[in-house]
Amino acid sequence: MKKGLFITFEGADGCGKTTQINLLAEYLKSKNIETILTREPGAKGLGVKIREILLNYDGVVSPNCESFLFLADRAQHVDCIIKPALQAGKVVLCDRHTDSTVAYQGYGRQLDIERINMLNNIATGGLKPDLTIVFDIDIETSMKRIGNDKDRMESSGIEFFKRVRQGFLEIAKKEPDRVKIINSDNSIENIHNQVKSLFKSINY
Repeated sequence: MKKGLFITFEGADGCGKTTQINLLAEYLKSKNIETILTREPGAKGLGVKIREILLNYDGVVSPNCESFLFLADRAQHVDCIIKPALQAGKVVLCDRHTDSTVAYQGYGRQLDIERINMLNNIATGGLKPDLTIVFDIDIETSMKRIGNDKDRMESSGIEFFKRVRQGFLEIAKKEPDRVKIINSDNSIENIHNQVKSLFKSINY
């Protein structure tokens, strides 16, 4: 049986990654490639309930609590959805994964990044994406795209999101073979073509 393929889509809110993950899913299905489209937080089942707390709880949430909620969601997601799909030889496209926790909680909330990496490794059982695509965009543009209807995470302020963006860029510098950056200040079609090229560059 063909080995599965795990691709994650990352970037600050408003970067266009969700549009691009859906376009790649449609493209792969048109090629009869069995594909699973999922997300973090909030994959089907328990993840939906965790997502509701993370994005919409209106009380104070400590940075450590926030981090552990994301990790709990990830452990459930990897064990119950991602690993079985990969074992079945499918392509898994995931909207956010471990790099978001490093960028948002590590760089954005300024928690201990080494500890986050250790906890991510526990939550995933050591599973790493085959390819991670970071959609980079300047913060002013991303804030305009989000608009005024923001969830709890999106309301964290411009300085927070500057740190998040820098976090994604630092991750890409540290792991250039896995993490590829695409400039989101481009047309949807041009970005989609770049995403397809990255997919084709993988031996699948």
